[in-house]
Amino acid sequence: MRCSSSLLPALLSLLLPLRAPGAEPAPGSRILPPTPQQWTALAKLPDWSGVWTPDKGDEARQEKSNPPPWNAKAAARIAAMQADERSGHPHGIFTNCLPYGMPGLMVMTHNALEFLFTPGRVTVLGESDGNRIRRIYTDGRAHADDPDPSFHGESVGHWEGDTLVVDTVGILPQVLIPISEAAGLPNNGDMHVLERLHVVGQDVMHDELTVTAPHVLTRPWVTTRLFYRQRARKFEIEEGVCLQGLVRDAIDQSGDAVFVPMKTTAEGAPLP
Repeated sequence: MRCSSSLLPALLSLLLPLRAPGAEPAPGSRILPPTPQQWTALAKLPDWSGVWTPDKGDEARQEKSNPPPWNAKAAARIAAMQADERSGHPHGIFTNCLPYGMPGLMVMTHNALEFLFTPGRVTVLGESDGNRIRRIYTDGRAHADDPDPSFHGESVGHWEGDTLVVDTVGILPQVLIPISEAAGLPNNGDMHVLERLHVVGQDVMHDELTVTAPHVLTRPWVTTRLFYRQRARKFEIEEGVCLQGLVRDAIDQSGDAVFVPMKTTAEGAPLP
């Protein structure tokens, strides 16, 4: 297709930079390299090194003692899921291998976590799959006016003493609010998660969460999750790939090693 010469200036303007060469960019539009002072300042932050494993027993207790305040429709659906689980037909809400997202990564996970401090950011590294990563920006930025929805949302934080306060918005409406690995519902949009993370004593982390999800909850859900620091090397996080659990090793007709999808039950569990 030939382009009219009258359209060329307009098309070229789309390809040109938005600022003239040498002009100053808009404030906050560039990621500046960290200064030596910023690297030094990291030493003043609390020690969150090591691997942190979730208290699964406490998660199970809170499923009964502190469930989310579901609205009537959501509560009926959760009750049906729990009944299916008791009858031996759990739904397996995470068997599709999509990321847990927020708040699931923090409230309902059997995987370990690591925390990486760099100037202006705390990165949460989750065990299993490279997509279990949270980026919490601590460089003073505000939320974007219209953040692109994602599984873990847009998280901005700041330090109040030794407590990291994190505000998360922009979470995909399909992301679940889970109470177990067999019961949970999509948040359906407009979810907001506020966290206060701090270490109690030497090796116990508390994540105090307030989850607001107006389409499925009648009020904000306030809950705390516990993580224990592990120093032994046997707890170091290793590579794990969720989808690898849904395939089997095989040799194809060309003699190549390949992965072959396995058949699964209706609930998503691999068949023998």
